[in-house]
Amino acid sequence: MIIVADMLASAPAAAAEFNAGGELLRVLLSLAGIVVLIFAAGWLSRRLQRTRGAGGRRIRCVESFAIGTRERIVLLEADGKRLLIGTGPGGMRTLHVYDNVVAAPPVAVAAQPVAMPAFGELLARWKRRA
Repeated sequence: MIIVADMLASAPAAAAEFNAGGELLRVLLSLAGIVVLIFAAGWLSRRLQRTRGAGGRRIRCVESFAIGTRERIVLLEADGKRLLIGTGPGGMRTLHVYDNVVAAPPVAVAAQPVAMPAFGELLARWKRRA
């Protein structure tokens, strides 16, 4: 018994105190640093993927339309021509070539606000289906 009492008496009085405020600050600063690194990586990625000026791009996708799960129709513009191309699992195929097409301005659709049904009506419809 005396040996145990001597060991307890010779032990350091108290371990280093836990500073909750300092630890919280350290965690928050680390988290902020990680968020800044994520945004910096995204910015750098976008900057590296950018092409050198608009003059270098001779082909652009005007419009794309999905026909099936893996089939698409794509309207491309290249060197003053527009190409209608079909793509699918079997490859690509030119469907039509429009020669010397001037880019037409997009057709303005009359802005008619669509009346959304009230939430109660939507909920009633959903309950009737179930």
